[in-house]
Amino acid sequence: MSPAERERLLVRVLDALSDPRSAMAEGRPHHRAKGRAIDMLTLHFGSTGRVIYLAEELAVLYPGEEVFVPDILAVLDVPQPEDDPRMAWVVAEEGKGLSLVLEVVHQGDRTKDLVANVERYARLGIPEYFVYDRLRQQVHGYRLPAPDATRYQRIVPQMGRHASAVLDLDLAVVGDRLQLFHGMAELFGSADLIGRLKGMMESLEARAEQAQAQAEQAMRGLREAILAALEMRRMPCPDEARARLLSCQEPATLQRWLLRAMNAGTLDDVFAE
Repeated sequence: MSPAERERLLVRVLDALSDPRSAMAEGRPHHRAKGRAIDMLTLHFGSTGRVIYLAEELAVLYPGEEVFVPDILAVLDVPQPEDDPRMAWVVAEEGKGLSLVLEVVHQGDRTKDLVANVERYARLGIPEYFVYDRLRQQVHGYRLPAPDATRYQRIVPQMGRHASAVLDLDLAVVGDRLQLFHGMAELFGSADLIGRLKGMMESLEARAEQAQAQAEQAMRGLREAILAALEMRRMPCPDEARARLLSCQEPATLQRWLLRAMNAGTLDDVFAE
């Protein structure tokens, strides 16, 4: 690409990104759904080590086509850089087109996402296209039946799930949000994992507190049993010995003292080291 062509391309990309119609926000529900989806995908592929490039709201330019900005895009066999310098996905420079697009529609242009994009993305040869209809809580899936096809076929859901061959994942609406599945396992986003970790920590803390309470109750029982054994044997327990007994926090020591209290000859024998 010549410097003049690159400059013209940059102008087109900046024009598309600055178009108020393209930048029109759909509100927080749209943003949350899109953010959660890219978060789940990023965490999943980061943990599996699969080579796949993911981006949200990145300008895309196919030769001879108007710039478009998908909510989420995926490209197979392209590494995900830790600090991505790309300002746009330029097919002529990258040498390959998109593998998948996921759009989230809430209050925006439904005709664009559910009609125009279905035709456009198929014509561009994007193998899979999914739409999460946030307002109506539906998933729509489309796939090219062959590499040279230019029209999509609908992906028929199986038990409510739409299978993505590109991602090797299933998409479904669970409750009031988009959920991704790898086999039978749900994918989790950062917020989900933080919530689960917090719940686990709270459970562990509760168990630790319960164990501590049980240990303290057991030691109280041992102390009471020692005093009862000494009283039964009419063996006086002066304040100094009683204070030592009540301050002991070692169950093994208390158990040893209890055994001695039942047969030792003197109090010194009971509390001997």
